Amino acid sequence: MKNTVTDKIKLPPYNIFPIISGDKISLRQIQTTDIDDLIEISFYDSIQATTFQQAAEMQAKINKDYIEGNSVHWGIADNLTNKIIGTCGFYRGFEEEAGELGCVLLRQYRGQGFMTSAMLLAIDFGINNIGLKRIWAITTKQNEKAIKLLEQLNFIKIADLDNNEIEYELKQNL
Repeated sequence: MKNTVTDKIKLPPYNIFPIISGDKISLRQIQTTDIDDLIEISFYDSIQATTFQQAAEMQAKINKDYIEGNSVHWGIADNLTNKIIGTCGFYRGFEEEAGELGCVLLRQYRGQGFMTSAMLLAIDFGINNIGLKRIWAITTKQNEKAIKLLEQLNFIKIADLDNNEIEYELKQNL
């Protein structure tokens, strides 16, 4: 099946799920054995899982989105333990050479540089492998740590949205 998007865009699914490694973390596919550790940060359509079953169902939907070419969702694995400590990925917008970047990290791993590393790896993949021309992120106005992270990564605020949310866009030096 041929994509209607320009040939420069390399949309999922890929022959091999992309694994991206950095110094502290690697971005890899989430396995069923990882789900137990991720229940508290499992979300789909802004709904949070409260049980293993719900988290597994959400992961199945995320996997289906990937197979259909609508997202790339990685688990953030600590390189020392290979334990998944969070998630990040691109969701929606690919048809416009764009991707919404989202992320969440287990509370006990926050403030240690893991998410900065994960976001940098994902951004690089989005630009250089998928071919995204625009990357954006949405967070709540109260999420000061997310706002600080986005700004450190050269995102700029572009809109105030409904539901007390704000939209940021990556400012690229093209």
